[in-house]
Amino acid sequence: MGIKKTVSVLGLGRMGTALANALVEEGYEVTVWNRTPKTLPGTTRANTPEEAFKSDVVVTCLSTYEAQQPLLTNDIKVLVNLTSGTPEQARATAEWAKANGVEYVDGVIMAVPQQIGTPQAKILFSGNENHHVLDAFGEPVHVGEDAGLAALYDLALLGIMWSAFGGYLQAVALMGSEGITPQQFTPMAVGFLNEMGALLPEMGEETQTKDYETDVSALDINVSGLHLLAEASEQQGLDATIPQALHSLFERAQRNGHGAHSIASVIEEIRK
Repeated sequence: MGIKKTVSVLGLGRMGTALANALVEEGYEVTVWNRTPKTLPGTTRANTPEEAFKSDVVVTCLSTYEAQQPLLTNDIKVLVNLTSGTPEQARATAEWAKANGVEYVDGVIMAVPQQIGTPQAKILFSGNENHHVLDAFGEPVHVGEDAGLAALYDLALLGIMWSAFGGYLQAVALMGSEGITPQQFTPMAVGFLNEMGALLPEMGEETQTKDYETDVSALDINVSGLHLLAEASEQQGLDATIPQALHSLFERAQRNGHGAHSIASVIEEIRK
């Protein structure tokens, strides 16, 4: 078995700390740097980013690209960027790496810190297929050669999560306005979401073929339903931002000729 590479981790928030601990568990020689000095058992603390760049691989898990950019120099040999951002920010960093002779891997972490180092943690990465140290963090999944694709997948998947969580919290608040607890309501919500998830492949296919004919649930009915949800939320003394926003989007698609079509037709408004 070969000697493992030395690795530096920049950024010791909850996630960065979990990454550093996972590398230690895998037997790597780990150096850490944080803007506010912090020491982790089994690691060496670097006083400056430049000290950290002496390692074979540098893993960044910082708050933003704006915080990361001033730290980067061509002293880095291999950069594994796990800082969250947009596809364009990832591509710009990849271009910087190429211009400066730095080997580059762009990745996103689809997990919470407690899952790092387990198979439940999916690490989506793009660009360079040589994923180096990502095995220590979970299951690496290469999503394409374009360095921006990992960030694109990340935001798309999180967008589903945020929308679902927002809808769930709206529902819990609505039920709670009549004294029905989350414990009473949530099992029904979970079952309903599982059933709805099974419809996504068909909906996705419709967005590609643009055949929105339906004999199941026309957009007209759903526009009316969202209006009722917003109205009921307000009547129960709740904020109605979420259903109002969806109603506005769905109603726009309705006005543009999709009233008799399936919900999938709303994508034509989103694409604009």
